[in-house]
Amino acid sequence: MKRSFILLALAALMLPAPQAQAKKTKPLTKHVILIGLDGVSATDFDKCNIPVMKSLMDAGCWTMEKRSAMPSSSAINWASMFMGAGTELHGYTQFGSKTPELPSRVVNGHGIFPTVFSLMREQQPKSEIGCVYEWTTIKCLIDSLAFDYTANAEDYIKYRTRLGDLAVDYVKQAKPDLFAVIFDQPDHEGHSHGWSSPEYFANIELLDGEIGRIIQAYKDAGIWEETTILITADHGGIKKGHGGITLNEMQTPFIIAGKNIRKGGEFHESMMQFDVASTIAALLGLKQPQVWTGRPMTQCFKKK
Repeated sequence: MKRSFILLALAALMLPAPQAQAKKTKPLTKHVILIGLDGVSATDFDKCNIPVMKSLMDAGCWTMEKRSAMPSSSAINWASMFMGAGTELHGYTQFGSKTPELPSRVVNGHGIFPTVFSLMREQQPKSEIGCVYEWTTIKCLIDSLAFDYTANAEDYIKYRTRLGDLAVDYVKQAKPDLFAVIFDQPDHEGHSHGWSSPEYFANIELLDGEIGRIIQAYKDAGIWEETTILITADHGGIKKGHGGITLNEMQTPFIIAGKNIRKGGEFHESMMQFDVASTIAALLGLKQPQVWTGRPMTQCFKKK
């Protein structure tokens, strides 16, 4: 009898522990803005003249070691950033995936893998949620049915400030609770002129000014003091391409500042692409679904 009890106890110890689910918590901020810079590599980022982003780095936390999902291509990584999980679970596997090639592990009521935007819509249904973007495939990855407002900045290579104009107007009019602004221009310059080329750096510097304009819109709307801002990228690049496994292609900047973010400077804890969605969810007090693998970067939050 004693021997049987010991065997049963050992068997119980060998069973896998149930996976913990993230709990819904109290929001740390009223407004979150995610600014995505397609193709911005951590390589040579410090060589850019970017006073706005560097002021945010000084005021908050940042890393140059956030890694992309594999392969280091666009749709895969935007999906991972929005969906809190990697390719193996959300199923978007190609550079230009508009629908998942591998069936998503789970789907929400809109028939898409759960995004941080759909979580916000489900858990805080009265929220104002928006997204403006340059690359048209973005609309296939965000779960557009979860949004109050989406807009595409057409001819953005000719009209470099068009996306910024859309963002500024929307912030002043709607004061969004969750807002994503996704620039494609750095990736275009990388493919055209090369990563770390003068043209590439010049465009990042131009977009630094656009970020400044968007921040000013939050100030003009009277909501900046209750806002947390995140700035990051889907992938980097090398020569005139990306998709490989070099650190130039896979390591991207991540900057977070604003409401309830500590002045912590650089951090070195491991961060992956899908941790962005998880961090946003934690800031907004959203319960993370079991299928997500992302972890919030809580080391950047102020302790209460």
